[in-house]
Amino acid sequence: MRFRAAIVEQFLTEAAPDILCLQETKVVDDDFPFDLFRAAGYEHIIIHGQRMHHGVAIASRVPIVEDDRLDWQANAEARHVGVRLPNGVRLENVYIPAGGDVPDREVNPKFGQKLDFLGRMIEWSGKLDCPTILTGDFNIAPLESDVWSHKQLLDVVSHTPIEVETLASLQASNDWVDLGRHFIPAPQRLYTWWSYRAKDWAASDRGRRLDHMWATRDVAEKAIGHRVFEGCRSWLKPSDHIPIMTEFDF
Repeated sequence: MRFRAAIVEQFLTEAAPDILCLQETKVVDDDFPFDLFRAAGYEHIIIHGQRMHHGVAIASRVPIVEDDRLDWQANAEARHVGVRLPNGVRLENVYIPAGGDVPDREVNPKFGQKLDFLGRMIEWSGKLDCPTILTGDFNIAPLESDVWSHKQLLDVVSHTPIEVETLASLQASNDWVDLGRHFIPAPQRLYTWWSYRAKDWAASDRGRRLDHMWATRDVAEKAIGHRVFEGCRSWLKPSDHIPIMTEFDF
């Protein structure tokens, strides 16, 4: 978070979202750069930090009340924070584990942890009974048009059949609306992540859609637009992920 404070500040200035959800902040709560956000008008900040790894945060111009910090990883990793908005809508910010490199839970325990994490989310989602937005780094690109090459990535973690099937089960568990694909329907190209390994990410364009914005049906009906800030990938000291933003008419 501190390493990329300048581009976060730039994004807040240029895009001016009412609420910003961050994942992988990598700072303990005491080290979070509160002053940066407050100077930009984001007085309401809820964080769930962890040194060096993970960490999530929500910064808002409108009042928010902390609602929950769910341990879907079952090991106390800081991967979720949820708040309630003044209109009663619940906002859940999640950082789903990447899952390691090998898509086999026997060989790679991290992959099993990712699937189990999603399983706990499915159980939570099935019991959900209030208007909710679910957003964050899901670390799964579910559709063929969500990746640069469906065939070449079938055995690559983030696009394997079992991950796609499990994410589909999560979506079906509460009839979630995938707002990215609601506004930018498949088979249109839609990516939010490009590896640092590419010398020229834009030229190679080997992207994946790992970041998502979902909403329960009652909230999705209020969505009026969705933006993908691909240009941010070219900013100084960029993240390998880019911001997404959905506008609602509440």
